[in-house]
Amino acid sequence: MSCLNGTDCREPAKRRIALAVLALMLAIFLLLSVWSFLPSRGQAVPDSIQYGGVDAVEGKRVFQAYNCMGCHTIVGNGAYLGPDLTRIHADAGAAWLAAFLPSAGGWPTSAAVRVQLQNPAAQADAGSADLQAYLQRYPGAAERLNERGGQHTLMPNLPLDAREVTALIAFLKYTSTLHTEGWPPKPHEGRRIPAAFQPSGDAASTAVAGAETKAAAPAGQVQDAVARGRQLVSDLGCVACHATDQKRTVGPGWGGLAGHEVQLTDGTTVTADEAYIVRSIREPDAQTVAGYPPHVMPSYDALIDDADMKAIVAYLSSL
Repeated sequence: MSCLNGTDCREPAKRRIALAVLALMLAIFLLLSVWSFLPSRGQAVPDSIQYGGVDAVEGKRVFQAYNCMGCHTIVGNGAYLGPDLTRIHADAGAAWLAAFLPSAGGWPTSAAVRVQLQNPAAQADAGSADLQAYLQRYPGAAERLNERGGQHTLMPNLPLDAREVTALIAFLKYTSTLHTEGWPPKPHEGRRIPAAFQPSGDAASTAVAGAETKAAAPAGQVQDAVARGRQLVSDLGCVACHATDQKRTVGPGWGGLAGHEVQLTDGTTVTADEAYIVRSIREPDAQTVAGYPPHVMPSYDALIDDADMKAIVAYLSSL
């Protein structure tokens, strides 16, 4: 179709259509831009999520400072050496995370999680101080305790202080509240490892029963106090933070400790006799060893009776 002087009459119409489409796209862009600045539309925001009085914003800074994304992913973003951490708080709970993060070189045991449940922040987060109720609410914790409790991990022990651990839990609590549209996908085979113990029946009941059986084993079932003490420190997860030689890990090594002088953070020295060892287990912040931060080790006072304490002292003295 031609107009006067041989010009194409369709060109103006095409130009108007192109301008109309461009205007529509601009309007959509502006609408979406304005919408992105509106309130969260029900989505969680970091400064609204807290754990132990610390918000998720501080936890995100800790997560970035230790380059956790170099091994892990959040909503699928990051590296794939370690598991995706998006839902780990919803799966395993704050008490399990509090037991794991300070000594990540070893998987926590049921006893270690029970100790963390004495913390008011963990109790408030879980809604209960009872271990069995906790494991029923967080089946991922029960599965991890059954399959991996007390074993070594591939993750290094990071020099996290108590506030950094609390902040990380707050951040992971925040990521568990994100609406991720189904990402990341769940693996079909779960998280089982080849050499792991495979539980039968209810995982939570099995985890609690196993811990109670170990902790309450009669003295007649062990050969002597040293063997009993060796079993106790393994069951209680102590070896995740302490080496049986003089190697420095999360806490001081036990090798050659008993009977020797220990320098404290206040500049004084004490002899590592039975009274010192017992107090360090029952009141870990009463006498902090020089070079180690306070508030990292929880109190085991409620978990260890006098007979078991003597067995632990006997074992440490044998090193």
